Amino acid sequence: MSKRLTLRKRAGLELFRRLQAERIAHHELHTLFWECTLRCNLHCRHCGSDCMSSSVQPDMPASDFFRTLDTQITPHVDTHRVLVILSGGEVLVRPDLDRIGLELYRREYPWGMVTNGLALDEKRFDRLLRAGLHSITVSLDGFREDHNYLRGSEKSYDAALRAVRLTAHEPSIASDVVTCVTARSLGRLPEFREMLIAEGVRSWRLFTIFPLGRAAQDPSLQLDDEQFTRLMEFIRDTRKEGRIRASYGCEGFLGGYETEVRDNFYQCNAGVSVASIRVDGAISGCTSIRADYNQGNIYRDDFWEVWQNRFVPFRKREWARRDDCADCAMFRYCLGGGMHLHDGDGRLLLCHYKRLTR
Repeated sequence: MSKRLTLRKRAGLELFRRLQAERIAHHELHTLFWECTLRCNLHCRHCGSDCMSSSVQPDMPASDFFRTLDTQITPHVDTHRVLVILSGGEVLVRPDLDRIGLELYRREYPWGMVTNGLALDEKRFDRLLRAGLHSITVSLDGFREDHNYLRGSEKSYDAALRAVRLTAHEPSIASDVVTCVTARSLGRLPEFREMLIAEGVRSWRLFTIFPLGRAAQDPSLQLDDEQFTRLMEFIRDTRKEGRIRASYGCEGFLGGYETEVRDNFYQCNAGVSVASIRVDGAISGCTSIRADYNQGNIYRDDFWEVWQNRFVPFRKREWARRDDCADCAMFRYCLGGGMHLHDGDGRLLLCHYKRLTR
């Protein structure tokens, strides 16, 4: 069974562990998320940010972000090697997104975005391409009934599918589809995979829902242990077929499924090679982290000083060796799982390895 770790895989994990320790020590910035808005044109059942159409938190002015980028980040990095990802909320609710993209392009930063597709039509997509769009991820969570149920809109599926069709056939950019898998959609994944292949999708990332934000209010969105194992087997088998590049998200350590459902062994790069500037100016790891692991704020701190010196909770993870992790032999490899799976008190909300070995 793939649940078991072979001796060969343990040897690979040990090597990868040493390499990851080196990456942590050097913590070179490769991905910068800018949470440019918390506004959204949907009301998704699984939203970890609890976004809505009119957020009490105003959008960050682009001038504030670029001031930080120009004075505190650009002098220290090779701009060609730092991907700036615009995130939200839904980034396309910002009318100045094309101008923001063009300013990033002029500064020679590759930039990308994640979108639900509701506001992406041919004209908007063309403007984004002319602004230097480098990569785009479209969220499509199954067929019409399942997707619209999760997204809370009868218009969402058609818009997302339109966005997939626009992006999948554009050769100048990297594009993929991301799917949040629920018990409702799990059984139709083989059929859904065939549709994506027919639409020309080359890369497909699958995620599961963790209990934070609005998602914590609906336990039915989460897979049980048996369903989670079925998902791992589906991804593994899809990868073996080789007709679409499927992978599981970077959520946690998966035991014997490591390297079978992802390209690499598990690693949480938040605070190691990934940082974010949140809509209120907070400096943190990736934007999937909803608990308060903020390390500073651009409105009072120097970003680069924070990045170099203040990300201790992300880079030294012994604090996570508690509760179920305290005596777990796999802690040396997973270091307590993804930072986004911990609450503000440091407790692990979900252990993927435990789900696969019970």
